[in-house]
Amino acid sequence: MRRIVGLIWPMIASLLLPLAVAWFVYPATHLPPGFGVFPPELVAPAPPFWLLAFIVVLLLELVIAAFLIKPTWFGFKPVAPQPPLPLVSLPYWFWIGLVLTVFFLWLMWSRVTVFGSLVYYAFTPLWWGFILVLDGLAYRRNGGQSLLSSRSTTLFISALVSIAGWGVFEYFDYFALGNWYYPNVHIPGLSHATIVLLFIIAYTTVWPAVFEWYSLLNTFPSMVARYSQGPKLALPGPAMMWLGLLLIGAMVVLPYPLFWVLWVGPLFVLSGTLIHKNIWTPFTAMAQGNWTPMILMALSSLFNGFFWELWNFGSANPNPMPETNPNYWIYNIPYVNVIHIFAEMPIEGYAGYLPFGILVWIVFIWAGQVLGFNTDLGVAGENRR
Repeated sequence: MRRIVGLIWPMIASLLLPLAVAWFVYPATHLPPGFGVFPPELVAPAPPFWLLAFIVVLLLELVIAAFLIKPTWFGFKPVAPQPPLPLVSLPYWFWIGLVLTVFFLWLMWSRVTVFGSLVYYAFTPLWWGFILVLDGLAYRRNGGQSLLSSRSTTLFISALVSIAGWGVFEYFDYFALGNWYYPNVHIPGLSHATIVLLFIIAYTTVWPAVFEWYSLLNTFPSMVARYSQGPKLALPGPAMMWLGLLLIGAMVVLPYPLFWVLWVGPLFVLSGTLIHKNIWTPFTAMAQGNWTPMILMALSSLFNGFFWELWNFGSANPNPMPETNPNYWIYNIPYVNVIHIFAEMPIEGYAGYLPFGILVWIVFIWAGQVLGFNTDLGVAGENRR
């Protein structure tokens, strides 16, 4: 029981702390503007472009890019990759997923009503179709093993965790004054209850999509080997946890300068908690010199992010009417919300997907420890303790 309490209280603290700080930051209402409006809508335009902030973020992202492209510059040893597994035939669900993806992407982008109101519901089947496509590709490259074929229960549980996980992320976004919002939530003919249900169902796709990318990337031996012999860096769990809580509280006070805390604060809290409890995380592997699990999960989120952003953009651009995708989102990020390439996401914003991917995994591991389900994704290098 003490172990479970030790896992739960930092999470509860991270949820209650913003409310406590907001009590003093917003003396009139004791809550940030727009709090509780679901789906979240625009609160107020964020501060405009700031060249200095743009340059600082750009330099940081260039360092990250150099690290990912040339890890040997950062102390990683070259490692000869293992030979790839023989390819097997694509499974039948790959073709089902491909049909779903193509059809619902066409429907969402064309915004035709030839199928009646089906266009309003295209987001979730589009993404579950894409999840099946990714799983089928992993199955082909991994000798007939994939999340769906070998760990279907894990995939199903990840969809449930995804609902709660993204819901918590939306909660933190209220205190950042809305890094993103949803402008199409008042579509005529769709009740508010229907819109809410559509969002909850759409949330099931986030964690499974990232995990499928991770499974697929692990079928490329060169990528697995690339980051497997790096510096041994052990992170201090308690310090991470308290730093995460401090950052989350500070974000409520300074929501625009600290808008980026939304992407790292919860990660620090939960990662620090798991490290302190000696529970395996990708940071455990990093402490042993194997950065592959952490980096490939971060890249999984980034790669999936390009599809998230492109498909979202196409559902409302170049012509914003008619409004047929209630899940369509727009970013309201301060200082760096410039340079949009077929995406509402600014070019520098894509870096946020890297820590988000790790957070997805950390949340899943944390939930598995609290609720008692297996979180093994079936990939080499997940050395559970």
